[in-house]
Amino acid sequence: MAGQVSERSARASAPEYQGALGSMSVNASLPEVLARGMQGVRAAERSGDLREVARCELAVAEACRRLGRTGEADRAWKASYRAARSAGDEGAMAWALWSGGTLARQRGAFRLAYRLLRLAAEAGERGGDVVVRGYSLAGLAETGRIQGDYEAVGRLHEQLLAEARRRGEARHTVWALEGIAQMHRNTGRYDEALALFEEAADTASRAEDRRGWAWALRGIADVVSVRDGDVERALSLLTQAEEACREMRLHSALAYNHKMRGNVLYRAGRYEQAREQYARALEEFREMDEPRGTALSRLGLVKAEARLGRDIAHTAAELAGLRSTLDRIGLRHARDMVDRAAAELKVGRLPDHTGDGPGAAGPVLPAVGAEALRTADPEGLR
Repeated sequence: MAGQVSERSARASAPEYQGALGSMSVNASLPEVLARGMQGVRAAERSGDLREVARCELAVAEACRRLGRTGEADRAWKASYRAARSAGDEGAMAWALWSGGTLARQRGAFRLAYRLLRLAAEAGERGGDVVVRGYSLAGLAETGRIQGDYEAVGRLHEQLLAEARRRGEARHTVWALEGIAQMHRNTGRYDEALALFEEAADTASRAEDRRGWAWALRGIADVVSVRDGDVERALSLLTQAEEACREMRLHSALAYNHKMRGNVLYRAGRYEQAREQYARALEEFREMDEPRGTALSRLGLVKAEARLGRDIAHTAAELAGLRSTLDRIGLRHARDMVDRAAAELKVGRLPDHTGDGPGAAGPVLPAVGAEALRTADPEGLR
């Protein structure tokens, strides 16, 4: 997996910013993107240019999603799709579907995410837009990775990394490196994970991709904390990443940064400080209606409070409730984290009330996800 991204990718681009917003930087602050997007929508509506309406609504949708304004993001991607469909523009339809699928994943609606992202990939292929097709395949791969089925998505991540490097797409190279690194980290291969996170940070820095750089620093901080116990370096890296997140108003990334800070402090035995960070992240994720981040922050908070003297019965009940929640969402890797927490805190065996969720013995991916990943074909990007 060593190798460098093509020299053509001297600078990362933001292909989701199109039309009147096509010159905007990948590092533009989200409030600026939102304001420009809404202005563009109004101008395009006045002139009756449906393609431009679709492009500007897409930028609005993505800005709102990353700001955690999920209701507005949902309305905007649907408006983008309607305008693109009325204009008969398959490529623009694909971008709107990609945005909707990404939002669905963020909200924990994985079945919907797979459906929308698969439709986006198909529309991108029909419209001859290899970029949106690549983004849609990457979205499918990331959805499967978040659900914890590394076997199903590992090869797709590797294929997309190779294709991103071939095309000189720094932003997608960084995304793929970070995804593969995260899978290595979660399966205990810390050296491999660190090397890939560091390569991602270097690639993002050279391409002036502040968002990708911030996510890579978070990954490096996680590994040096869990592998080396280097608390101060981890906290310093997270502080640098936080500055970038605040600069661009990346609310979701900032909340994950705060949760990771809680993880680092918890591993160091600084439970009071960890509890503060987990509570902070929990509030941020709840405001954004982001169930995955909410559940992971709750887990950290339960663990920190247990270490600070919360009684075992309360801790066991909280963990059992969290496991049911994660089953319902479909987050197998996170569910396993709850079981490990129960063992670590010595609360005894948790009751297994899986309800309508997939359950411990069921498949990780929903059928629609397994089929979407089975038919994903990066060869179409050539």
